[in-house]
Amino acid sequence: MRTTTILKALLPALVLALAACRSARTAEGGAAKVEADAFDKAATLRKVADAGRRGRRFVTSKIKVTVRVGGEDISLSGSLRMKRDDVIRLQLVALGFIEAGRIEFTPTYVLLMDRINKQYIKVAYKDVDFLRESGLNFHSLQALFWDELFLPGATDVSDAALASYNAYPSGTDVAVTYERGPLAYRWMADKGSGLIKTANVTYRDTRHGNTTLTWHYGAFAPMGGGRFPMSNDVTVKTGSREVRLSYSMNSIGDDGDWETRTQVSGRYKEVRIDDILSKLSSL
Repeated sequence: MRTTTILKALLPALVLALAACRSARTAEGGAAKVEADAFDKAATLRKVADAGRRGRRFVTSKIKVTVRVGGEDISLSGSLRMKRDDVIRLQLVALGFIEAGRIEFTPTYVLLMDRINKQYIKVAYKDVDFLRESGLNFHSLQALFWDELFLPGATDVSDAALASYNAYPSGTDVAVTYERGPLAYRWMADKGSGLIKTANVTYRDTRHGNTTLTWHYGAFAPMGGGRFPMSNDVTVKTGSREVRLSYSMNSIGDDGDWETRTQVSGRYKEVRIDDILSKLSSL
């Protein structure tokens, strides 16, 4: 059945993306020099940070999703529901009416559900080596979904924290960078509006090779006094493996009448990330 094929490809793809949410160290990191009299770094950083503050607690929308893994494109519909500082939920629908999978991020754990094959993964951020070591947490992931600047390990970007970023012009955009150990973060934002157009995170691992996460934003629409990206294109690459997930939103709603936590039925079998990763490594 086509739906079963979709889930067999999709769940490992999501696990791979979860286990390796990282990105590529660019050559531009500290190389670009800007004349002090032509660029106000502090004001630019303030503009980029403020562009993501939209005064909205809930964001909901129907979405169209395409997942590319192993050279195959998988098209699904679904919904995106987010409650600020509480939960991010992606529900994926196959054949127009069957919920095939669900991805739920909360401040304490990540839940991946395969509705067709009745299996799931529930893991705390601290139990995922990369997330624990890099300082990436729910708030970092939330910032990626909401198209915001973030500081690894922190819940938000304070005024004082802005001094730890670098920024320089890059054509019609501005590049914002931050480095922490083996990780390099880079955002490309519109010079005029401050809206982030691309987020890139690079994790350099001499043993297993670099892993990159690149998130492109587009089709900005009005929301809460600002603008929000309706089009999102996410690529995770580690070694020779690459997973690409693109989703587009139909509209921006603010419905808050939904349960913010998924209760997993006893009919589902819990599987481990390591089990699926071991299968992936043998492909």
